[in-house]
Amino acid sequence: MKTLPTGLADHLASGATTLCRCWRLTRADGMVLGFTDHDRDIEFDGVVHSASGGLSTSADVAASGLAVGGFEIDGALSDARLAADDLAAGAYDGATVELWLVNWAEIGERVKLRRGTIGEVTVSDGAFRAEVRGPAADLDAVRGRLFQPRCDADLGDGRCGVDLDAGAYRLEGTVEAAEGRSVVSVTGLGGYADGWFSRGRLLVTSGTNAGRASEIKAHSKASGRVDLWQPMPEAIRIGDGVVLTAGCDKRFATCAEKFANALNFRGFPHMPGNDVALASVSSDGDNDGGTLA
Repeated sequence: MKTLPTGLADHLASGATTLCRCWRLTRADGMVLGFTDHDRDIEFDGVVHSASGGLSTSADVAASGLAVGGFEIDGALSDARLAADDLAAGAYDGATVELWLVNWAEIGERVKLRRGTIGEVTVSDGAFRAEVRGPAADLDAVRGRLFQPRCDADLGDGRCGVDLDAGAYRLEGTVEAAEGRSVVSVTGLGGYADGWFSRGRLLVTSGTNAGRASEIKAHSKASGRVDLWQPMPEAIRIGDGVVLTAGCDKRFATCAEKFANALNFRGFPHMPGNDVALASVSSDGDNDGGTLA
């Protein structure tokens, strides 16, 4: 149950209210942005909540138990601080959002209604929509080790140990053909096996997309092209510089054969699966899926 400050409770009970809503976004890099649906800026706790953002929110969904709940915020990209490129690049992914109810005639009368984190963000036609997930979403985050057949390390991190700067796993080239924002052909790509860069990463080093990166969906040696999971913010141009790093499907065989890194494999390839758990014992004692006689 939400406890209201005495002044705000009296204001709500008066029948004539001067209320607005304020949103405060705190990005992972520490940047704090404030917005309000009032017709003038609202300032409290040292943060100016701008009226120029044009934000609105959907109905707030709350549920009992462990349901995530949450709501959506959307608005036009009219505020100079909300850049489409930053949204598309994921700068707001995981940002903390606070929703406040404020008496704009008496700023001290306010209450925090909800707190959540930014999930999926979509940008289209000069507007954006962001999913705000409730606190229960944190329960879905992985803590500690995962006991599974496939590796739970990230390729190239300290637990994996593979050097992604090595020539076998890294290609620096230029774009020689492009289709829109998510399909490219790169010089030197033909020297690598089919699928070598699938699940890897493409980083653009020059041009309008410089500094942007995307995971590689597929790499085909036959067609000489690379498909990206997420399109770049701007169209990719012929001559743009790119860096490709190899990908890994997290299987033990790939770790051993492609990267010669079996000693650092962080999965459990011999762990019994569902087929073993569901099998029954036959009359001769073999666990072959037969029935117990």
